[in-house]
Amino acid sequence: MHLLREFFFALWFFLPAGIANMMPIFAAHISWLKRFEAPMDFGKTFRGKRIFGAHKTWRGMAAGIIFATITLGLQQIFAAHAGWLRDWTYRVHYAHLPTLVVGPLFAVGALGGDAIESFFKRQRGIAPGHGWFPFDQIDYIVGGALATMPFVKLSILEYILLVGIWLVVHIVASVIGYFIGVKERPI
Repeated sequence: MHLLREFFFALWFFLPAGIANMMPIFAAHISWLKRFEAPMDFGKTFRGKRIFGAHKTWRGMAAGIIFATITLGLQQIFAAHAGWLRDWTYRVHYAHLPTLVVGPLFAVGALGGDAIESFFKRQRGIAPGHGWFPFDQIDYIVGGALATMPFVKLSILEYILLVGIWLVVHIVASVIGYFIGVKERPI
């Protein structure tokens, strides 16, 4: 039962960042949002290569922030009304988290981590959309965890578990995204 609680906690706690990480992909497929497709690097280059690339957009960042914040708000409501959930997530006092700060931090951390990883991919000559294992899979986890540390501190073991579980979640979600046609490559 203890292991199940740890697994659930890692999934539940990091859900806003996981949602934020997926939202740019979905936002890119919504036709009326195409007009907001401004690249985060404004098309600028560093050493002759795009800083982040065309796939890192302000539209994706905005979608990530909105949905991470909504997810955290829903988590707070559920935690306030479900005693068993409060017991299973006792390490985080959801009632005391400032939703409009921590929700965006999950998103900015996750998508910022992804953008930083993209910078290094561009500098190494790895084409957009091509994998760079395991950095493609953990960039958002590290970024989201670091960004929320001022509000939520976990143990080293909990952070390791968080990375391991969300690495698997990311791979499974990527494969599903490939099969439903929202991703070009499975990983």
